[in-house]
Amino acid sequence: MAKPPSLDQLADRVDRLLLRYEELQRTNLLLSEQVRTLSQERDSLRSRLSAARARVDALLERLPATPSDGTHGPAS
Repeated sequence: MAKPPSLDQLADRVDRLLLRYEELQRTNLLLSEQVRTLSQERDSLRSRLSAARARVDALLERLPATPSDGTHGPAS
């Protein structure tokens, strides 16, 4: 039959679990900050992409319409 753990062994295990818990809390805080930073960066990139698309669309609107008969310019 196995001997039950002593009070000192249980106290040591509780101490280790508390240290691990604190370590995980710090890691979680760092990861949460990374998520916030990356979310801000993503939002900024989405905004820049939207602005670039709008500029491209505006440039496309300024291009002359192409002839529908398949020619590439005025007839000679």
